[in-house]
Amino acid sequence: MLVNADFSQRVEVTPAQYQWVPSPQGGVERMMLDRLGGERARATSFVRYAPGSIFPSHQHPGGEEILVLSGRFCEDDSAYPAGWYLRNPPGSAHQPSSPEGAVIFVKLWQMKSSEKNNVRIDTRDPANWRHEAGREVCPLFASDTEQTSLQRLGPGESVFDGPAAGAELVIVEGSIVEADHHYESGSWIRLPNGTDARMSAGMQGATIYLKTGHLAGAVEGA
Repeated sequence: MLVNADFSQRVEVTPAQYQWVPSPQGGVERMMLDRLGGERARATSFVRYAPGSIFPSHQHPGGEEILVLSGRFCEDDSAYPAGWYLRNPPGSAHQPSSPEGAVIFVKLWQMKSSEKNNVRIDTRDPANWRHEAGREVCPLFASDTEQTSLQRLGPGESVFDGPAAGAELVIVEGSIVEADHHYESGSWIRLPNGTDARMSAGMQGATIYLKTGHLAGAVEGA
């Protein structure tokens, strides 16, 4: 299965375009954003858990990255409300569930095999935020090929200072404006290398998940 598999192309998905697809497990649905493969795929998705849903225990040979957007996501004996960022390295295993229901942003099979550490960050904790380049930033992960963070932008503040070096955004709160386009909370945008995206926060500001650097070697079918 190929979904938005040409990484040289810009892609935008807004909440009005969501098409939820049932997963193999009842009560768990996916909105596929990009995908290369079947059930064992390099994939980026929004995943929606109905209240009381449980996914069987399984492994993630290629790793898994999660941002909890709403509700409460549980993993084995641990619970993560909205705002938690999880990073499970290649070879890890878990049994996810959600007693109350949840929506999460998920990236699969997109980690280097050298990653070994579990990451757990509560982005609602002020201690995890810092001022960086004139804005508030919550660092989530950094390597030689990837920089991932949550960022808070004030009204009218630009997302990028210049052309994007390959970027992926999820608008967590507020909105982003670009020319005559208005991207509300829940929108996902993927920008190929060198995109001149003149984006700024809307009138109420914005909180965005931002990943850069990871698209440099991504090609269709890779």
